[in-house]
Amino acid sequence: MLFDNFDLVSALATLAACVVSMALLLVVSQQLWQLRWTSTRDKNCKLPMPKGSMGFPIIGETCHWLFQGSAFHASRRQKYGNVFKTHLLGRPLIRVTGAENVRKVLMGEHTLVSVDWPQSTSTLLGPNSLANSIGDIHRKRRKVFSKVFSHEALQSYLPKIQQVIQESLRLWSSNPEPINVYRESQRLSFHMAVRVLLGFRVADEEMRHLFTTFQEFIDNIFTLPIDLPFSGYRKGIRARDTLQKGIEKAIREKPLSSQGKDYSDALDILLESAKENGTELTMQELKEATIELIFAAFATTASASTSLIMQLLRHPAVLEKLREELRTRGILHNGCLCEGELGLDTIVSLKYLDCVIKEVLRLFTPVSGGYRTALQTFELDGVQIPKGWSVMYSIRDTHDTSAVFKDVDAFDPDRFSQERSEDKEGRFHYLPFGGGIRSCLGKQLATLFLRILAIELASTSRFELATRNFPRVVTVPVVHPVDGLKVKFYGLDSNQNEIPSDLLADIKTEELLGAAV
Repeated sequence: MLFDNFDLVSALATLAACVVSMALLLVVSQQLWQLRWTSTRDKNCKLPMPKGSMGFPIIGETCHWLFQGSAFHASRRQKYGNVFKTHLLGRPLIRVTGAENVRKVLMGEHTLVSVDWPQSTSTLLGPNSLANSIGDIHRKRRKVFSKVFSHEALQSYLPKIQQVIQESLRLWSSNPEPINVYRESQRLSFHMAVRVLLGFRVADEEMRHLFTTFQEFIDNIFTLPIDLPFSGYRKGIRARDTLQKGIEKAIREKPLSSQGKDYSDALDILLESAKENGTELTMQELKEATIELIFAAFATTASASTSLIMQLLRHPAVLEKLREELRTRGILHNGCLCEGELGLDTIVSLKYLDCVIKEVLRLFTPVSGGYRTALQTFELDGVQIPKGWSVMYSIRDTHDTSAVFKDVDAFDPDRFSQERSEDKEGRFHYLPFGGGIRSCLGKQLATLFLRILAIELASTSRFELATRNFPRVVTVPVVHPVDGLKVKFYGLDSNQNEIPSDLLADIKTEELLGAAV
C-alpha cells in the first residue's frame, strides 16, 4: 500500500514537473520571440519601436484576431495607441489608425512605402494582378484598367445591373421562406460580375459550381501561408486553379456567345484599352485580371449590400425619406419606377441616396484596410516604423475614431448633407475606398450598384427581419452578420400591395435573366 501511494505521488510530481517545464518553455520562447522582433528596430533612429505584442512563435496573434474580430484591434488600440505592432497571418506588422497617420502612409507610396499584401493574398491573386503591381508596371496597368470604370462604361453596364438586381429581388420575394441576405447578396454580386461585368454566358449548373469554388477562394485568401494538405492555403490554391480553368474556357468561348450582345462589357473594354496603350494581354494575365475583377466586385459589394439592407430595416424613417426623394424627383410614381427615368446622371444626382450609401460605407466599411512595406524608416505618432516592416493602415478604425464625425456610432445619413458635410473637414477621415494612387478603381461601379439596389428596394419590395433580434456583426474576413441576416421579402405591385409569392414564383425568372444579360 505504501509503495502504491509512493508511485501515485511520484507520477503526480512528474506530471507537475512536465507542466511547469512546458509553461517555462512557453514563456521563454515567447520572450525570445518578442526579442527577435524588437531587435529589428533601426538603430540609427532614436525613436522607440511601437508598443504591442507579437503573440506566440510562428502563429503570432492570428488566433486572437480570428476569434475576436474587430474587438482585437479595438483592445490593442486602447492599450497601445493608434500605432502598434503585432504578428498576423505569419508575419509581423505595424497597424496604423488615424487620419494623419493614414494620410502619410497612403501619400508615401513609392517613397516611404510600397504595396505588400499577405503572402496568401499575393499568391492567390497572382503576380500579374493590379494589386501586386508596383512602380511603372502599376501605373501602366492602372491606366489600362481605368477605362473599365469610366463614365461611358458605367452607362453601358447600368441597364444590365438593374435587370440582374430586379430579377434577384423577384426571386427573393417569391421564396415563401426568409432568405439569408449575405449569402444571396454574394450570389447576386457574383452573377453581376460574371454575366454583366465580364459578359460570360455560363450555364446555370456551371455558374453554381463557379460560385461555390469562388467562395472557397474568398474564404482562404487571408490565411496562414502553410502549404500542407487540407490547409486553408492549399484549398485556396486549388480553388484558384479551378477558377482559372473555368475562366479560360469562358474567355475562349466568349466570341461565339457574344453575337447579338448590345453592350460592351468590362472584358471587351479591358482588351480594347490594352491595345490603345500598346500592350497585348496574355491568357494568364487575362485570367488573373478576371479573378481580380470578380474578387473586387464580389466580397465587398455583397458585404455592403447586406449592411445596406440591415440599416434600412433598422431605420424605417430613412427608407421612407429615400422613397420621398424618389417621388419628388419623379422616379417613383404611383408606387412604381417610371420607365426611362433611371439614367446614370439621375442616379448620381440623388442627394439623400448618396448620403445613405456614404453612411453605410462609413459605419460598415467592407475592407478593413490595406498593406504596405516600409521602404525606409519613418516616424508616426512619435515612434519609428523600421525599414522592411509591414504596415497595415486601418480604414475601419479610422472611421470609428475620427473626431470630425458627431455621435460616431449612430447611423445618420444627414451627416453627409450639404448643410453638415462632416466628411469635408478632413480628406482622410473618410476613405471607404482607400486613397492616394492606389485608391479603389471600382468605387464608382460599387456605389452605382448600391444605389440601384437601394432604389429597387425602396420601390418594389417590402422586407422584414425574420428573427427576434438583429444579429451581431463580425468583421473577418469582411463585415457581415453572423447569421447572414434572415429577412422575409415581399414583392409589391404598382399600388404598393403585396404580390403573393406563388404568383412571383410563376414568373420565368431564368428566361428574363438570360435575356437581360
